[in-house]
Amino acid sequence: MRRHEHMQDEMTVEGVQEGDVAPGTTPEPISETSVAHAELELVKGERDQLIDRLARLQAEFDNARKREAKERADARDYVISNTVEPFLGVMDNFQLALKADGTVEQLRGGVELILKQMEDALKGLNVVPVETVGTQFDPRVHEALGSIETKEFPDHQVLEEIRRGYKIREKLLRPALVRIAANADQVAD
Repeated sequence: MRRHEHMQDEMTVEGVQEGDVAPGTTPEPISETSVAHAELELVKGERDQLIDRLARLQAEFDNARKREAKERADARDYVISNTVEPFLGVMDNFQLALKADGTVEQLRGGVELILKQMEDALKGLNVVPVETVGTQFDPRVHEALGSIETKEFPDHQVLEEIRRGYKIREKLLRPALVRIAANADQVAD
């Protein structure tokens, strides 16, 4: 009998190994809670991966934002330094002029040279004066401070520049303050 029991035990082991149910036992049903628990663990793992990915993306975004702010500040400083640099020589010459002893004519000549240097610095930055005297009044670039009664010049022609206006390329920085002709014999266009 022992041999028979031993054979039965071997069959039970073989049957269990092959996926068969051992005689005298009932298959254990897969419970819904164990399936739900496995799915929950899977979802928790995916959640943890997504949270980690989100944290990495936030860190990358913060780094990119900080890098962009630094680059913007560096670009601003670069533009300012390139803008200011041509005017440092102008300031130097004004300081020299204030220290100089000379006649009024020499002082005037020095100031004219400094003004020329300033105009050249502005041209280097694409800043040009608005055309005024001799042109027709243009409200887009001129601001009339008054008129001068005349019969010699056409109506609304700019006769006098009070303060120079400037443009950078085609954009107006400030209008020119001017006086214009008022010719009652002519009708303005």
